[in-house]
Amino acid sequence: MHVLGVDVGTGGTRALILDEKGGIAGAATEEHEPFASPEIGWAEQRPEDWWRACGAAVGKALADAGLDGGDIACVGFSGQMHGAVMLDDADAVVRPALIWCDVRTEKQCRDLTEKVGAQRLIQLTCNPALPNFTLTKLLWVREHEPENWRRVRSVMLPKDYVRFRMTGERAIDVADASGTLLLDVARRAWSGGMLDASGIDAALLPALYESPEVCGRVSEAGAKETGLKAGTPVVAGAGDQAAGATGMGIVAPGAVSATIGTSGVVFAATDRPALDAQGRLHTFCHALPGRWHVMGVTQAAGLSLRWFRDQFGTGGGADASRDPYDLLAGEAAATPPGADGLLWAPYLMGERTPHLDPNARGAWVGLTASHTRGHLIRAILEGIAFSLKDTLTLFAEMGLPVTSIRLGGGGARSALWRQIQADVYGQEVETVATEEGAGYGAALLAGVGARLWRSVDEACGAVVRTKERIAPRLEVAERMQGRYAAYRRLYPAIKSVG
Repeated sequence: MHVLGVDVGTGGTRALILDEKGGIAGAATEEHEPFASPEIGWAEQRPEDWWRACGAAVGKALADAGLDGGDIACVGFSGQMHGAVMLDDADAVVRPALIWCDVRTEKQCRDLTEKVGAQRLIQLTCNPALPNFTLTKLLWVREHEPENWRRVRSVMLPKDYVRFRMTGERAIDVADASGTLLLDVARRAWSGGMLDASGIDAALLPALYESPEVCGRVSEAGAKETGLKAGTPVVAGAGDQAAGATGMGIVAPGAVSATIGTSGVVFAATDRPALDAQGRLHTFCHALPGRWHVMGVTQAAGLSLRWFRDQFGTGGGADASRDPYDLLAGEAAATPPGADGLLWAPYLMGERTPHLDPNARGAWVGLTASHTRGHLIRAILEGIAFSLKDTLTLFAEMGLPVTSIRLGGGGARSALWRQIQADVYGQEVETVATEEGAGYGAALLAGVGARLWRSVDEACGAVVRTKERIAPRLEVAERMQGRYAAYRRLYPAIKSVG
C-alpha cells in the first residue's frame, strides 16, 4: 500500500509517496511562478499555477517510485496558510490570490478590531486580527475591488483550491481554517459571530473536516491531470505548520518544533486551546481531533538568508557546484558566536511574534569596520534564532511545557545553524530521521485515511525517529543569553527611528 502527500508551498509544490512503513518511495517538486509584489508589502500568486505544479509533481513522483495512479490508496494535502482564493459562479479564479506574507490589510485589521473589540476577537477566534489572516484579505478586496468582490461565489485556502481541482469538492480542515480569523478555534466550527461582524456570507465557505477525514475522491478530470486513479480517496489534510509538525511527531503536549523555511515557526502541541491574552501567539486547531497547537511566527526567517544570498551573492570565486547556503554557512562558521557584537533584526516583512507589527523593519546593529561578510551572515543566523526564542519565552510565560525541541526546515540541515539554535535556546535540540516537512505529514494523514494506521498518534509513533541530538555549549549558551537580552532591545529602538 502507498499513500501520497502533496504540499502546496510558496516556492513550489512537492509530492511525496510513502510505503506502508513510512519510507519514501518517490518524490518530486515542481516550482511555482515567483509571487508578484506590485507594491511594498503585497504578495500575490496565481492559483491556476499551483494546480499545474501539482499535476506535474504528482506525475514525476509516481514515475520516481515506479508506480501508477492505481497504486495510491489515499491522498493528503498540506499547503501555505492564510491565502485568499476567490472563485466565481463558474469556479474560475476571480483575481490572483493574496498569499500569507501579504500585509496590505493593516486598515482592515484596525477597522475590524475597532468594530468587534480586541478581547472579543480573541474570545471568538483565539487570535487577534492580523494582516496575514484570510478574512482581512477578503475585506480588502471587498473594499478596494468591489467589481471583483461582486463576482465571488466561494472562497478557499491555497491547498484547498488544488484539492478542489483534484476532487471537485469544496472542503477545508479545521487546522488550516484556524488561520482565517473566521473559525471558532475552541469549538472547531465556523464562528457565527465573526461572520456577522465581518458581513461574510457563510455560503462562501467550504465544509469543515478534521485533518485525517476523507473529504472527497479524485475526479475524472483530476485523474487526467495528475495520473492518479479516479475514485481515490482524499483526506482534508492540514496547513503546512500543522502538517509539518505532524511529520516531525509534534503531536503531544511538551513536544515543540522550531522550523525555518521562508518564515520561521515555533510550534507546541497542546490538549487545550491555550491563549495568550495579548494575541502575540497563534492558537489553532491541530491536525489531530481533540488537539490544538500554539505557535509563534517570524515572518522573514529563511527569507533573511535568501535575501542576503540574492543581494550579495555567495562569495567571490565560490564553487558553483556547492549548495549556496553551505557556502554562506562556511563563511559564518569562521566568525565567533555573538558575531563580535553584531546583531540582526529579521523584520524584512514586518513581524508577527511577538510584535504584531506589519511595519517593523530589519536592520544590522553594531556594525564596525572590522566586521566581515561572515559576521553579517552569522548575525543573520543568530538573529533568526533569537526571534524564534521570543516564542519560547512566551511559552514559559504561559506555563506551556517544553520537554523537547525538534528542528525542521533549513535550520535543521546546517550543522552550524543546529548548534546556534541549541546555544540560543539553551536547550538540547534534535532532528528527525526523515525531515520532509509538511508533505510527509500530509502523507501520514493520508495513511490514517487509508486505515494504514488507526490514528495520527499511531502513525507518528510508528514512523518518526530521532536522528541526532545537539546539546548547547554551556559557556556559549551563557554568552548568547546576554546577546538575546541585547536583541530584545532592538525592536523598540528601530521602531522609534521609523
